[in-house]
Amino acid sequence: MQVSNIMSREVHVIEPNAAVQDAAVLMRSFNIGSLPVCRNSNLLGIITDRDITVRITAAGLSPTSTSVADAMSTFVKVCTDTDEVKEAAHIMEELQVRRLPVVDAAGNLVGVISLADIAERTRDRELVGEVLHDVCEPPAESPID
Repeated sequence: MQVSNIMSREVHVIEPNAAVQDAAVLMRSFNIGSLPVCRNSNLLGIITDRDITVRITAAGLSPTSTSVADAMSTFVKVCTDTDEVKEAAHIMEELQVRRLPVVDAAGNLVGVISLADIAERTRDRELVGEVLHDVCEPPAESPID
């Protein structure tokens, strides 16, 4: 089964020049912990609630005057909409993430695949169990620190 068959196509994104506070407000509004950072449909990075806490709040920077570009992670692993779901799941395991941006052949953001998508739409309990186990393992080192 391809990622395009189960991914969520409605993706909340934020522009890199937006204020970090705007990102936090969107995360709270949609009850999510991360936002893809895009210019048009071009994926530039991702900002997480942890990025905001560690890179902005802990550094004493203002969330109203600091841009998302200054807080986001630019290393973003993605999968394509034509990848097999198992391939996307293995990327999620490797990175210990519950959501993965999905791009098309041109590199444009077209969706997000989540562990919940895999669980609800494939019913592959073994695959979901493997991913969940690895996602919940404490990381060897933090990619943000």
